[in-house]
This record gives sequence, C-alpha cells and structure tokens, in this order.
Amino acid sequence: MNAHASGFDLIVIGGGSGGLAGAFRAAEHGARVALLEPHLLGGTCVNVGCVPKKAMWLAAEVAGRLRLAHTLGFDVGPADACTLDWPEFIVHRERYIAGIHASYRRRLDAAGIMVVPSFGRFVDARTVECENGTLLRGQRILIATGGRPQRPEIPGADLAAVSDDFFQWRAAPERVAVVGAGYIAVELAGLLQGLGSRVELFGRGQRLLAGFDQELAEQLAEDYRQSGLRLHFGHSVSALEKDGARTRVRCEDGSLSEAFDAVLFAIGRRPNSERLQLERAGVVTEAGGQVAVDERHATNVEGIYAVGDITSNAQLTPVAIAAARRLMDRLYGGATALLDARNIPTVVFSHPPLAQVGLTEMEARALHGDAVQVFRAGFRPMLAALADIPQRSLFKLVCVDAERRVVGIHLLGEAADEILQGFAVALRRGITLDDLRDTVAIHPTSAEEVVLMR
Repeated sequence: MNAHASGFDLIVIGGGSGGLAGAFRAAEHGARVALLEPHLLGGTCVNVGCVPKKAMWLAAEVAGRLRLAHTLGFDVGPADACTLDWPEFIVHRERYIAGIHASYRRRLDAAGIMVVPSFGRFVDARTVECENGTLLRGQRILIATGGRPQRPEIPGADLAAVSDDFFQWRAAPERVAVVGAGYIAVELAGLLQGLGSRVELFGRGQRLLAGFDQELAEQLAEDYRQSGLRLHFGHSVSALEKDGARTRVRCEDGSLSEAFDAVLFAIGRRPNSERLQLERAGVVTEAGGQVAVDERHATNVEGIYAVGDITSNAQLTPVAIAAARRLMDRLYGGATALLDARNIPTVVFSHPPLAQVGLTEMEARALHGDAVQVFRAGFRPMLAALADIPQRSLFKLVCVDAERRVVGIHLLGEAADEILQGFAVALRRGITLDDLRDTVAIHPTSAEEVVLMR
C-alpha cells in the first residue's frame, strides 16, 4: 500500500450525476476536490439510463409518426416499412453522449477538480484508498456510487439481459419478453414495441407502475394492448429455459411461454455499496445495502455524506443533482436550505408518456378522507383522432378541502412529459382548481384540458 496520503477538502466517490454535481458545486465555493470514477463520467443516467433511453424513445416516437404519416396520406411507403437502422441511429446516440463526456472533462479541468480513474474504498472515516494503493485524505467525503440492475436468483437467469445490456443491442429482436412492471420495464417494453419487436411483459403484480395513479396506469395498459403489446399480470417468473437459440419463460404457476429471441429483466435496482468497505468508516447501511442518510444527506459518521441511488431517496437524476448542490451550498456556502422531497415531478417515458406530481388519489384519500375531490378529462389527442387510432389520453386532478387546492396532477398522453413542468411549479405554489379555471386555455392542445377540467 502506498503510504502517501493526499489531502482534499472533499473526496467524491462516484462520477455520476450526483457526484459530478457535488464536485462542481463544492469547487465553485473554493473547495479542493478529488473525484473517483473508474468508468465513464455521467454514471447510469448518461451512459445506460436517462440519456440513451430517451434517444431510443425518440426513435420509437419517430417510427410511430411515420406509421401515422402513411395512414394520413403521406407517400412514405408501406406502414410496415418504417424500420430503424439501429447501427446508424446508435452512431448518432453515441455521438451525443460523447459530447456530454467532453463537456464534463472541460468543466472538471476548468474547476481544478482532480479526477482519479479508480474505484475507491474506505480505510477510515477520512481516508479513501484507490485501486493502486494511493491514499486520499478528505475533510469530507461524498458517496455517490449509484446502483445497478438486479438479476433474480432463478434457474436460467443468465439467459436474459438486464436493462444496462439493452444499450448494447444493435437490432430489435423479433420477439422480446420483458420481466417487470415498473417504470424501466414499461419504458423498454414500449419503445421496443414501437421499434418493431413483438413484446410481452410479465409482471408479478396485477397492474403496471405501482406507486403511480392506478387509473392512469390502467389506461396506459389499455393503450399498450391496443399497440399490440401483450401484458401478463400475476405472473411471477420462476425460471428461464433454453429452447435452441431462443428462451422460454417459466412462471410459478407452472405455465411455460412461447419462445423469445430475447428476455430482458427490469425488476429493480440495487445500490453499489459492497466494494466501499463502509464498515471501516463506521457508516451504517440499510437492509438493502443503501447508505442510511438523514434529511441533510448526512450519514451517521460526521463528515461523510451520500446522495443519489446509493441511498433510499427517490431514484431520479434531478433529485441526486439537487441534493448534491444543496448539500455543498450548506457545507461550503453558508446556505441552510434542504431538498424538499415532497411534490417531486416525475415522468415515465412510455408510449404515450405518463407524468405526475403530488399525491395520487389513493394517497390523498388516506390523508384527507372525504375532503378529496377528483376531476378527470379523458380524450383522444387530435393526431390520434385524425388517424383514427384508439390511443386515449387521461388527465386527472386531485384536490382537497373547500378551496379545492390541487395536491396531485396526473397526465397520461401525448406531450405529458413537456406539459407537466410548469404545472408542477404551480402545484408547489399552492394553486387551486379555480386558479386553473381562471387561466385562458391554449386551443387546440392537450394541455388545455388541465385548465378546462370540470
């Protein structure tokens, strides 16, 4: 072991969204920062998450638009000829991601942050050891090592891919089984169906997207069925079985599926905490391996903090970034503000997208009982109506008390991902149903349904 120990104001373990945000903000306040990242900068979001996922989602959206164009009279050839040249598209996707990497490197150099291409593990509460034995000492340490997809411990599990592996695919498999019913499963199933695969989704529960509003999840399931995607609820997968070059899904009830060209697990994620040797620093973890933190994102050990998917906080890139920035503003800038974990807007990039902020109807009724009022707007967006396709949108407002204060906004439909942001600001400011109704609508749009709801 190298006995030399370099001293820093802050050591950041992990160069994903949260770690980078913390390093940049601390450096802005004048802190001397070291950042340890053994892989690509940007972590899950930039490399095997939000960014490449959104690129593939956009490709599926374009494919859908091309099919609609044929229906509406554009001379674009047969509807089934709208196929994606995956290798060509991936060139564009990876070029975009390479630009993000280059931007990070420029900013790190400009900020004077020392980047160490290495894993880090604790020696004690102030010392981190790199893979080559170099020791780094820091007055404070930020853990931001993120998480990774889970693979179930069932027979034949190695026959399937996990969500990270999807981004290495270079073609749409003809038939795909997606195991899971959370947002990652729903997103990947939708975009694969949109890009030409025949997709079946196997969920062990009775619905999509537990934790999201049930009515919208049910409407999304119907939209998926209308697009040709097959949904199997109450199907807990017990094994995968090889069938020549293909794979079958065995469920706990004994049923055996038809053969698939690819199977994809999207059953949740686990924190990257095993290699950190947290016990050397005395850092407490939760049962699932997450680093335990309080509302200040502080661990039980003074001077050690954690943000992002390594904790049990919401696994959303903007949450990790916001938490890291506020933390560094408190530590080095004299600020006092904490991250308000209430009313965080989120979007599932399904087809169509589902967006929500605030309480679901069920959560609101548990808190407010009979004081809850719910308003809905179900409709076909104009393009779907023009093309005479069955896809439907469903917008929903959850209000409480006599003033009908809006405590939940739930949008399923075209452009819901873009519509929600402004309304999320309004909800956080305490908007009421009358405030929405007093706002003149923009017509004809889907967004106008929010202010016209009765």
